[in-house]
Amino acid sequence: MTTTIELIVNGVRHRVPVTDDDLLLDVLRRHADVTSAREGCGVGACGACTVLADGHSVSSCLARAVRYDGVEITTADGLPDDDPVVEAFVANRAMQCGYCIPGFVMMSHELLAENPEPSDAEIAGHLEGNICRCGTYQEIVAAVRDASRKDDLMGETA
Repeated sequence: MTTTIELIVNGVRHRVPVTDDDLLLDVLRRHADVTSAREGCGVGACGACTVLADGHSVSSCLARAVRYDGVEITTADGLPDDDPVVEAFVANRAMQCGYCIPGFVMMSHELLAENPEPSDAEIAGHLEGNICRCGTYQEIVAAVRDASRKDDLMGETA
C-alpha cells in the first residue's frame, strides 16, 4: 500500500509516495536529491546515513519514511556554504575520503546545539556511533572543538 507523505528536507517540502517499508535514506536520495546521507553499513552502526529530524540524529538507513511525515529533516546538503562546523572540519583537515563526514557533521551539529562547549571526552562520546575508516578521529575532535568556539555557531541545525 502506498501513502503520500510530506517531507520537509532542508527547508523544501516534498510530497512523496512511500510504502510502509520504504527507508528514509532511500526516499531522501530518490525524491529529495540528497547525496550527503549515504548507506555505509545498512544496519545503523556506522553513521554515514545520519540526518537530523527536528534536530535529533536519525540513522536514516533504519528509519521508515512514513514516520517522518511533516518532520523537518536536515542533511549536510542543506547546510549553508559558510557553515561553521563544515569550515572547522575543512580547517582541521578532518576528512580523507569524505564518505563518513556528512554524518559526523550532522552529529556535531546535534551535539553543539545540546552542549555548546563540550569537552573532548563529550565530543568523542557523542560521535562514537560514527565510524571513520580513514582514521581521522583526532582531527574530527579538533574540528568540533574549534566549531564550538565560533561566535556565529547557530543553536539550530540549518
